[in-house]
Amino acid sequence: MTEGTLGRIVSGPPDRGGQIAFARLTRTERLPLTELYRRSGLVARLLLDRGVRPGDRIGILAANGPEWVLLDLAALRIGAETAGFEPGKFSPGGLVARYGLRMLFTDRPEAAGVPGAVSTDEVTAAAAGPGDGGPLPPATWKPESVTTVKFTSGSTGEPKGLGATAGSIDSSLRAVQQIFHHGPGDDLFVFLPLSLLQQRYWVYSALLHGHDVTVSTYEAAFAALRRVRPTVVMGVPAFFETAKRQMENRLRRSGATGGQELRDAGRAVFGDRIRYLWTGSAPASPGMLRFLTEAGLPIYEGYGLNETCIVTKNHPGAHREGSVGRVLPGKEVLIGPDGVVSVRSDHPVNDHYAYAAPGDSEKMFRPGGVVRTGDLGRIDEDGFLWIQGRADDVIVLDNGKKVVVRPVEEALRADPAVAECVVFCPGQTELVAVVSPAAVPADRTAISAHLERTNARLAADERISRAVVAEEPFSIGNGLLTSQYKPRRARILDAYRAAVHDPSEGIHVR
Repeated sequence: MTEGTLGRIVSGPPDRGGQIAFARLTRTERLPLTELYRRSGLVARLLLDRGVRPGDRIGILAANGPEWVLLDLAALRIGAETAGFEPGKFSPGGLVARYGLRMLFTDRPEAAGVPGAVSTDEVTAAAAGPGDGGPLPPATWKPESVTTVKFTSGSTGEPKGLGATAGSIDSSLRAVQQIFHHGPGDDLFVFLPLSLLQQRYWVYSALLHGHDVTVSTYEAAFAALRRVRPTVVMGVPAFFETAKRQMENRLRRSGATGGQELRDAGRAVFGDRIRYLWTGSAPASPGMLRFLTEAGLPIYEGYGLNETCIVTKNHPGAHREGSVGRVLPGKEVLIGPDGVVSVRSDHPVNDHYAYAAPGDSEKMFRPGGVVRTGDLGRIDEDGFLWIQGRADDVIVLDNGKKVVVRPVEEALRADPAVAECVVFCPGQTELVAVVSPAAVPADRTAISAHLERTNARLAADERISRAVVAEEPFSIGNGLLTSQYKPRRARILDAYRAAVHDPSEGIHVR
């Protein structure tokens, strides 16, 4: 049995208190962590009775809820792997054979009759039983053992599967605890899909350190926040942009402008106990970060990939606005001669993909636990990492000038009328933005005025000539955002290719 964090979790029930809550739109179910652990023993016995053994893999295709957490913890306790599938991205058919699953637990109605599919109702029933399921065979998690297969957000092509090692999880949890000191009195609020491994980190952290954790969904998050009153909220930038707009709307309705009114608007959205907000997974706009911090809601941006786990993080002891923070213990950031960021880990997530197209692993993973991220970056004199964009998103104009599009896109997003945007360069002659409006119908007058103001601040080669306003906002539902709310550039271009390449289309900017 490992001596790391996972070893401590599977070796016995938590002894530091704490509870887990499952927050839905109108109600919240709370359990002591000791009760969660007891129920996980019953679910572990269910898995064993269904033939699951150490090293086997089970799949979970379900919405966030008790069943997800219980299955994940039960699998850890018997040494079985999990594979988390995000609803909406995966359908039940074919998953068992494709990913070598012993069985697939799912709440999807369309799974009825799918070979190997088991309803999560069985998990609910098993967890309702008496006792703790009895003694379980000891689980061994070595640092190199794969605990779960996680999948990339899939901004292009089929999502790649990556086996995450116990050592990488242990290392990340230790590093985060060193800088944020989560403990009794804290309640960490998570709402992104539990198929994303980092969301499950906070359940593990609660079991280890005795703080509370609340699991919700994106749809229920804002309703649940005011009711639950967490101290920490984990979210992607798009979520906090939505929170900012809600706060601004409250201020507009009240006609208030002062600092206290801004703080009151923040408490109305997030509750009155926030210690800090955590964001990452996509670029965050400086305006949003500054707005929330001024509202008494300090927000800290970080950086990491599925392939690296958490690499850098701003935090109360070391924070530089605009950067993604200093490097965490166990990681090393290397900047290549081309400006591309690579990351070396003492405990790598893995050194190859479990499921990917031929050649994908070789492009990403290098010898010695090094991952080539494909992001452009620099490290300043104080050790803070600054991400400047994707190497693939550098546009070369016909005059030979290179334009990094991320700063341009960040400038364009810095207006309430613009929810998201991506910049393209048809014919290598002009920059054309596809804009996702913040409201329907789009405020084209406000978008046009903002584009002109932005162009006035940009260098000549960075200026936008036209903006195509999307017919509907980018969303996960229409396939134009990933599950972490990052734009899917290739799909956006496919959807608006004709308008991007037609010089007569869009808002023309002077």
